[in-house]
Amino acid sequence: MNKIIFTGGGSAGHVTLNLALIPLFLEKGWKVSYIGSKTGIEKDLVHKINGVTYHAIETGKLRRYFSWQNFLDMLKIPVGIFQAVGIVLKEKPNIIFSKGGFVSFPVVLAGYICHVKVVMHESDVTPGLANKMSLPFVHKFFTTFEDTIRYVKDKKKVDCVGPILSNRFEGGDKKRGCALCGFDENKPIVMFVGGSLGAKSLNEAVRNNLKKLLEKYQLIHICGRGQTDETLKANGYKQFDYVDAEFKDLMQASDVVVSRAGSNAIFELLSLHKPMVLVPLPSSSSRGEQSLNAKSFANKGYAQIVKDEDLSNGALFLASINKVFENRQSYEEAMKMSHFKSTNNKELAQKVMDVCNIK
Repeated sequence: MNKIIFTGGGSAGHVTLNLALIPLFLEKGWKVSYIGSKTGIEKDLVHKINGVTYHAIETGKLRRYFSWQNFLDMLKIPVGIFQAVGIVLKEKPNIIFSKGGFVSFPVVLAGYICHVKVVMHESDVTPGLANKMSLPFVHKFFTTFEDTIRYVKDKKKVDCVGPILSNRFEGGDKKRGCALCGFDENKPIVMFVGGSLGAKSLNEAVRNNLKKLLEKYQLIHICGRGQTDETLKANGYKQFDYVDAEFKDLMQASDVVVSRAGSNAIFELLSLHKPMVLVPLPSSSSRGEQSLNAKSFANKGYAQIVKDEDLSNGALFLASINKVFENRQSYEEAMKMSHFKSTNNKELAQKVMDVCNIK
């Protein structure tokens, strides 16, 4: 039996692609295992899939700033590597697929130590820290942006496959989305998405401007796990901590989406022709990859950008949303004219199988 180990976690962006690929390997009769953290979002999401064995290892978060926690987490990394080596030796996979996040590095290194081919995927223009550390130990590196190639010394490893568009938004229905929220189908809807972990600054901006926003729009607010505010109750305002199956219906119901600028998220919005207001992660908590993603989309006429530090400016926040809504047809037309290269899940799954010469 062919076997594959998936890894990646810390946020939904490091798990979503894995979740889309796993069923394709299961359908072909592969044994699928997943190595993740003990408490990360990947554990909850993977446990929903029948037929996948989940292995939890110790993980140390890889921070780019000084913190005393770094010293404690550094001790966890060798423990995680030791645990991952044991799992790889036991499972004997044909290949390991890594999506990144701090849990992935010990698994990638374990694959290298155990002489198992490792393939890795990067969604953003610049490789994340975990992927950058993993690069010397992978056999093949799949990228979304062609510009990513310049960050890799061994160009032979790179295969630019474009964005991987899953089918998770297929079959979305506006009526179901409006019914789920108790909304009027004829009044404009703006969706705010801070990512699976939420965005405190974006949440605060929505709440601080709630009254003004509700004068013109109905609001879907996906706050992040544990970040809803149950004291806020208003007609036309619906909060969720996290959505899964319902996401396609809520997305279909939305006229404008205000979102972080992670690559997976913005390419999905592009494929759906959803006008966007993008709020990239600030440089203080990222390596600046979301700013590069957002600028790329704004330059093409797909989005408006609001800096995270400007969210406290209510007038600017409201004006940006109004601008995109009022000019939504021009944004939609620009997105319909785009012809970006993309790869579907089945094509990528076959590319992974081709690495170990399995059809």
